[in-house]
Amino acid sequence: MTDSEKMDLLLEKMSNLESKMSNMESEISDIKTNNAEIEKNLTSIKLTMENEIRVNIQRVAEGHLDLSRNLHEAMRPSNEIEMLSIRVRALESEVRDLKRQIS
Repeated sequence: MTDSEKMDLLLEKMSNLESKMSNMESEISDIKTNNAEIEKNLTSIKLTMENEIRVNIQRVAEGHLDLSRNLHEAMRPSNEIEMLSIRVRALESEVRDLKRQIS
């Protein structure tokens, strides 16, 4: 192989390398553009989470607490009725025992 052929081969390889580098630069540019878009979307998602989702979760939690309080308040008379029912049964059995003792 002559010096001229070697130089031609070297120039060809350099040309290929330059075209590959050019392709890589354009791909890197595309990646940077995509990265910038992803960052914008991520910022938008974060803002949505902070401004909408968290607020809505707090509202749901407050509503749940109100419902829980209302349920406990509504159940309070039911608990009192159950206690009175138990007491009436106990008194009825005592009255039966007293009736037996009198008879």
